[in-house]
Amino acid sequence: MTDTSSYWTSPPDRMVHGGMGRCDITVLLPPFAVDARELPGNDPVRAREFARAFGPVEEVLEELGSRPAGEVLYPAERAELDVMVAGAWGGVLGVSDPALADDGDNTPLLHEVGRLRERYPEARIVGRVEVDCGESHTEDIVWLPDGTLFHASGWPGMEPWELTGDPHAVAGALGITGRTLEEAGVDLDAGPAEVDWAGFVSLALGDADPWAWPQPRVSVFRVRHTETATRRMEGLFLPGD
Repeated sequence: MTDTSSYWTSPPDRMVHGGMGRCDITVLLPPFAVDARELPGNDPVRAREFARAFGPVEEVLEELGSRPAGEVLYPAERAELDVMVAGAWGGVLGVSDPALADDGDNTPLLHEVGRLRERYPEARIVGRVEVDCGESHTEDIVWLPDGTLFHASGWPGMEPWELTGDPHAVAGALGITGRTLEEAGVDLDAGPAEVDWAGFVSLALGDADPWAWPQPRVSVFRVRHTETATRRMEGLFLPGD
């Protein structure tokens, strides 16, 4: 593949170490009662604008077509770490980017959701990131328009955890009942390392979750990430370089 960034020190065909699961942010604008299966088609112009303005992206280099939002990115080579997707479906915006992955040192998801909140203060913003670095590391966040916030970052089954805000307050604000939590297998009273945080933040999107269905499509872009994002990805996915 063609090299797209002067910030990389490893060749584009270098195999990626570890793996990536969910790595997405969803911006849900009011009204919030949305069914992702009935969203309007992706607007590629708005999707490109959303991608261009995304914090870890320095430049959108080319558009690579589209794909179902439910297909998770699985970069295998270094060049594929510069592929990200974005969607704009009416009042729902979404982005999935390997640059959000982290091993607990930087919390990039929290940083980028904070930037998006400045742009969309009226939005419900939800993010989920999972990366396999030999063990799984997750970062999850919900930020509501009234300022109610929940953020968790850590290694499931292990301590310590970075925990900010009150998940009970988020659940109460969204009308997520104890029965709903129980049915989803989420116990907010368990230790932070034992809670299914990804499952919890998914409840914050509910039926509006565009990443849970095959119908919404996203635009695929090859981008040049910022130097900071590139260095973080290189250290995480290409250790030793």
